[in-house]
Amino acid sequence: MTGEGARTEGLLIRIAERRDVGAIVALFAADALGGHGDTTEAEAAGAYLAAFERISRSPNDTLYVAELNGEIVGTFQTTLIPGMPGRGGTSFQIEAVQTRQDMRGRGIGALMINHAVSKARAANARLVQLMSNETRERAHGFYERLGFAKSHVGFKMKLK
Repeated sequence: MTGEGARTEGLLIRIAERRDVGAIVALFAADALGGHGDTTEAEAAGAYLAAFERISRSPNDTLYVAELNGEIVGTFQTTLIPGMPGRGGTSFQIEAVQTRQDMRGRGIGALMINHAVSKARAANARLVQLMSNETRERAHGFYERLGFAKSHVGFKMKLK
């Protein structure tokens, strides 16, 4: 799969496998803005593997990786959300979008999002949605350039 010239030549977007979990976790752990407490420390490995297994078993969730020259350089997750609004239409959620910091600006993020949007279209979703941390202003511009529009205010309640 190619997108932005030679900068992404050879990029493969595929469904994540168990062997990818360490590399995926490393992407999140390296993210200073995320604030999710992700870590590559050994005692957390079981929680990540359990999460991977839950996602893998879910008929509505898919975890993807972007691989370049045998290395994981990005990840994202999608969720199909059946609902009553929109005449019973399905929404398609994209989340946990992460590109390895040294690989940003090469078109990898755009290829991942475009891949997700094509999956949403194939699933006949009525809309594609995503959330982005309000401090990630560069990401907001990125999503807007890809055709997304700010439309709602999000709220969260941390339970743990």
